[in-house]
Amino acid sequence: MPLEKILIIDEDKNTCTTLKSALEKENCNVILSNDGAEAMIKFSALKPDFVLLDITISNTDGWQICREIRRKSNVPLIIITSNSETFDKVLGLELGADDYIVKPFDIKEVMARIKAVYRRTSQSGDTDIKEVSYDKLSINLSRYELKIDGVLTSAPPKELELLYYLASNPNRVYTRDQLLDEVWGFEYYGDSRTVDVHIKRLRAKLEGISEQWTLKTVWGVGYKFELNSTDDQLQN
Repeated sequence: MPLEKILIIDEDKNTCTTLKSALEKENCNVILSNDGAEAMIKFSALKPDFVLLDITISNTDGWQICREIRRKSNVPLIIITSNSETFDKVLGLELGADDYIVKPFDIKEVMARIKAVYRRTSQSGDTDIKEVSYDKLSINLSRYELKIDGVLTSAPPKELELLYYLASNPNRVYTRDQLLDEVWGFEYYGDSRTVDVHIKRLRAKLEGISEQWTLKTVWGVGYKFELNSTDDQLQN
């Protein structure tokens, strides 16, 4: 796993020790922070390749840290939480996290998730150009760039991958489970709600942009990228 720097934000020293030991065995350079303010300083200065964030840090709004990191960067980010409530999981995804882990966790599962997320979000070095374009929309998966009406728009890696997959297969309906398999991969431990959250975030960015295409819900089935005009041409 060619991660050079990974930032762990967690006040639990036992958790930090366990994660640090496992990651260093994978030749990762681990950066630790037990404080939210300090964590953001380290994030800005050291530019880690990956972030593990415990949102329950005392005297700190972990959700705000997540928002701030996502505002500044699309770095892969996994939220760690001791709360197994669906609300926390969904909120984390809505804020741009790529995955979530509930404490207490199995370190082997954590490592599998880190590797899976990093593998999915580090494909920009592929030699083949992966890009699709429609009216006022361009998705470049080689550079992980989203342009809406010509303007470069920030989007977490998983949002881009989901939109790229749907837009690369226009007018085809996919179930949530199919999208989990194709976009998240068989190693993903989440459920179909994950897809709904990402679709919701994408719609917030894309609503009203063009009348030639739409991100459509097919009730009782799933989702599709629908072309509303036969004149639209997919550009690879």
